[in-house]
Amino acid sequence: MIFKGCGTALVTPFFADGSVDYDGYAAMVERQIANGVDFLVPLATTGETPTLSNQEKVEIFKLARKCAPGVPLMPGVGSNSLPGTLANIELIAPLKPEALLVVVPFYNKPTQQGQYDYFKAVAESTDIPIVIYNVPGRTGANMLPDTVIRLATEVPGIIGIKEASGKYDQVSEILRRAPKDFAVLSGDDDMTLAFMATGAHGVISVASNVAPKEVSDMTHEMLRGHLDAARALHHRLFPLFKACFVESNPVPVKAALSLLGLTGATVRLPLSDAAAATFDLMQKVLDELWKK
Repeated sequence: MIFKGCGTALVTPFFADGSVDYDGYAAMVERQIANGVDFLVPLATTGETPTLSNQEKVEIFKLARKCAPGVPLMPGVGSNSLPGTLANIELIAPLKPEALLVVVPFYNKPTQQGQYDYFKAVAESTDIPIVIYNVPGRTGANMLPDTVIRLATEVPGIIGIKEASGKYDQVSEILRRAPKDFAVLSGDDDMTLAFMATGAHGVISVASNVAPKEVSDMTHEMLRGHLDAARALHHRLFPLFKACFVESNPVPVKAALSLLGLTGATVRLPLSDAAAATFDLMQKVLDELWKK
């Protein structure tokens, strides 16, 4: 299982004019690896991927590979249609990612059978392993544990799930019934400790854009069975976990990165730049996180 511990859902830094800051992206990736992150998730929701051109997507993925050699990459390729998802896979597959992150189709509100049929069709279209992404707060459709287990046991190539339903009982049910080699990853930073205490394998994190060492250390302590140390890190990080979602992701995390001098805070429409109150909150959170 190569997808365990901490994976960062990478932001895409932009200059003030909205163009991609590729040098900033490279520096950000290098910082992630230097601070112990286990795998990277470029081109996902946190990366504002729906606003990127195909050329930008390819260049960003290539840069992640160049700056993190040997580190597993799990790019996001999901859309709300099968042809759209397959087109994204066709774009990225030649670059040989270790896995593909595919979100439950959004807006359509597919039934459980529709979700099963969709992911089965996606998995059958490629030899690249698939990680399901369940995030009903954004998609409008929740994937239930029975559907997850059907996919995990019946469809070759589906190797794991990023679970961001916020429902502990769902994750517990999946962990109870899933094959041992099926990766269960938290999609909510503030739920990672609880999910891993139940047997989840790690997190795809937003907060690790800001604090890669601390989030990675928390997951590594859990994997080693050091609950007290992991709990202390969770409590230290908890204000950051919450602050990252006071506005739509990735607006707050980009505000934090700009305060650290790592990237600009610019986002692309339809998102708007962070409010002054968000910058103030993030400054307070950062000061507390790294106070001496």
